[in-house]
Amino acid sequence: MPLAATQRSGLVDQVIHQLREAIRQGEWPLGERIPTESELVASLGVGRNTVREAVRALAHSGLLEVRQGAGTYVRATSEVSGAIRRLAGSELREVLQVRRPLEVEGARLAATERTEEELRQLADALSRRDAAWQAQHFEEFVRADAEFHLLTVQASHNRLLIELYRGLTEVVTASVAATSQTTLSNAEPIGHHGLLEAIAARDPDRAVAEASGFLTELLARSDEDLEQ
Repeated sequence: MPLAATQRSGLVDQVIHQLREAIRQGEWPLGERIPTESELVASLGVGRNTVREAVRALAHSGLLEVRQGAGTYVRATSEVSGAIRRLAGSELREVLQVRRPLEVEGARLAATERTEEELRQLADALSRRDAAWQAQHFEEFVRADAEFHLLTVQASHNRLLIELYRGLTEVVTASVAATSQTTLSNAEPIGHHGLLEAIAARDPDRAVAEASGFLTELLARSDEDLEQ
């Protein structure tokens, strides 16, 4: 698709959006080089710094790869697939190790501190997660799963815990993607209905057991992958 000239407000965000859409729609196939910086400047009607900033942001999210002296190449077709490429092996294991204490404590507190509205939000996220799995919509599944975990921690009402967890949003989403990438075509993914039921029943001990259980299982899977 031809790139459209941008408006003069929010230039970097607009360029990021247009480049992302070009990648998503296959204008630049996976593994191929995108137009040069000069060509993008001419097509978009923006300055070089704006293009560089947008490319840098998309490289950070995993969609593009800048190769010094060779140009910029499409590395993934979405942020989720880019996350999978970035996060694997021992790094994935480290993320899961950090997620476990934060999410277990978040679940424990959520069981006693959650509101009825927060419980409804958790149920909605879990319903969308299940629907995405049934429809084999991988990216929707990842988003809903990551949202469920964030909502659980937010229901703790512990501001420091919430801020710490929010700071991990990108790697948490990446770890969800990395641990789910083969699940949708095989067995049913690890369920979270037990955790939701524990939070609904205001049972902190069960909530701890449920949260610790699925994260321990994910860690065991990552260890198996490292051994292979």
